[in-house]
Amino acid sequence: MKLMRIGEAGRERPALLDENGIRRDLSGVVDDIDGAALADMSWAEGLDAASLPALAADARIGPCVGNVGKFVCVGLNYADHAREAGLPIPGEPILFMKATSAICGPEDEVIIPPGSERTDWEVELGVVIGRPARRVPREEALAHVAGYCVVNDISERAFQLDMGGQWVKGKSHDSFGPIGPWLVTRDEIPDVSGLRMWLEVDGRRRQDGSTGTMIFDVATLVSYISRFMSLLPGDIIATGTPPGVGMGQTPPTYLRPGQTMRLGIEGLGEQRLRTVAWAERWRG
Repeated sequence: MKLMRIGEAGRERPALLDENGIRRDLSGVVDDIDGAALADMSWAEGLDAASLPALAADARIGPCVGNVGKFVCVGLNYADHAREAGLPIPGEPILFMKATSAICGPEDEVIIPPGSERTDWEVELGVVIGRPARRVPREEALAHVAGYCVVNDISERAFQLDMGGQWVKGKSHDSFGPIGPWLVTRDEIPDVSGLRMWLEVDGRRRQDGSTGTMIFDVATLVSYISRFMSLLPGDIIATGTPPGVGMGQTPPTYLRPGQTMRLGIEGLGEQRLRTVAWAERWRG
């Protein structure tokens, strides 16, 4: 099942994408695509998608999960990305948090912060939690996953690396966390260990990789993270990016206002994002 949220920012309604590519209104079935809906998906049993009202094909697609409690990210989880960053391959997963206020839709504007000269892109596999996970063994971890989505872990590298402290400062600006277009339930993609993933800027391919080159796979990450914090329904884990980010280019290349990013992961859909200056986004 491909679950979506459709409508203006802050007023999205739950939806699903049926097998014919038609958006169907779920607001008569669940209140939202959020932790409560993902924790108990009995509402989806026997659901007749064709009987649900159709939604406009041109309506805004919102973030595929609402009311996210935690946005946990994994750094340097692809060996070739660690090498392009000039950093050692980690012996254990590197964890950091991204502010949930950074979350936006897969076709929304990405805001370049004031003073930024090194805003970067990162296509990533997102893991959405469906059942509470507390110190779960690796062999049981996937049972706690509701599904998967595309994440763009946008980062301002100077804020992240040159200003002291933790990475969260470079990861959390408004619009730095596009998710979606869909949350694809785990039953549709039982094996995410070899999905093609890619990202383009203004039509030029920058990242072209596969989830098969992750150092720590999804089950390992869910189990590992659950040792240090409770993972709750609706929480999102961004699992790391393959090589090809802006700071790894020769010379380093970063986002500017007026550019377009397209990115996707096999089976999980695509994002299309336009970059804007902070003053342009908040004009008036």
